[in-house]
Amino acid sequence: MADVVVIGAGVVGAACAYYAARAGLSVTVVERGAVASGTTGAGEGNILVSDKEPGPELDLALLSNRLWRDLAALGGFEFEPKGGLVVAETGEVLDALTALAAAQDGCGVQRRPVGAGELRDYEPHLSPGLAGGVFYPQDAQVQPMLAAAVLLRHAPGARLRTGTTVTGLLRDGDRVTGVRTDQGDIPAGAVVNAAGTWSGEVAALAGLDLPVLPRRGFILVTEPLAAPLIRHKVYTAAYVTGVASDSAALETSAVIEGTPAGTVLIGASRERVGFDRTVSIPVLETLARQAVALFPALAARRVIRAYCGFRPYCPDHLPVIGADPRAPGLYHACGHEGAGIGLAPATGHLIAEQLTGTAPGLDPAPFRPERFAA
Repeated sequence: MADVVVIGAGVVGAACAYYAARAGLSVTVVERGAVASGTTGAGEGNILVSDKEPGPELDLALLSNRLWRDLAALGGFEFEPKGGLVVAETGEVLDALTALAAAQDGCGVQRRPVGAGELRDYEPHLSPGLAGGVFYPQDAQVQPMLAAAVLLRHAPGARLRTGTTVTGLLRDGDRVTGVRTDQGDIPAGAVVNAAGTWSGEVAALAGLDLPVLPRRGFILVTEPLAAPLIRHKVYTAAYVTGVASDSAALETSAVIEGTPAGTVLIGASRERVGFDRTVSIPVLETLARQAVALFPALAARRVIRAYCGFRPYCPDHLPVIGADPRAPGLYHACGHEGAGIGLAPATGHLIAEQLTGTAPGLDPAPFRPERFAA
């Protein structure tokens, strides 16, 4: 019998498995598809502190930022601590951006204001006429699929069962004691729900209501460029408001970055349309126009593909992390929306602390699963 069964082999589930195994627990990871075949495989790999207001999510992001740098020593995946440049098109937007940056003072966030005349020192190909920006040196980028695979590979003794669908939870009275799958039962001392956008469905197997909803987003990928065009992660201040928005309607904002392979990733869009994977040409056109508005040189480059994924959205924009008192033995690690890749290590670290009864290094109360019951 395993000490822990983790449902989901995305980067969050992989981080939970990694830190639980490192804490001495025996771990089995169950995944209905392949490693990183869900939201993780459709992500850009953002590791951001720049887009978060002071509060529990920023605290989680700062912890995760430090942990990612430690994990990079494992090797085997791309980790780029290249920093993020947030730009403002108008003076009014710059004022709002500067106010957010000022509010982050004293929280452990490193940042530098960038005047309009300095923007091209950071990004020589930026469009002229921008009002200014803020540079965040802690922002980074990771190749999320490789990162998930590496974390699982380095989880001591962890067993991985792909192509295995969880169909129910084993119970002993109120307590969750394992999972029922289409390949047989797996008893365990604890179960971690790290099923991403589908975590609400897993919670429902325990008779629980966990309001995790899909929020669709598209990404464009350009042809590989012969020479790097973009040095940092660059996005407009509208991205911050998009992250915090509760609207179900379509919202887009420019998020642009290069990769070690030479391609350029272009996002970001957000809309709640269920699990509809239909390609929206108008959304792709909007993303392309926004990218060219920031980097005119991209107009001469070809887009070679586009893909979409579903962010696991929670109504209060905070992830769900920790033991669920409504179903003892069940833990949740989900609901990170678009920040799951960046927040994965801290999430896995918190879960491992709870599983082993270790005093938490970060207050888990804001992320408690039962907060929605009221």
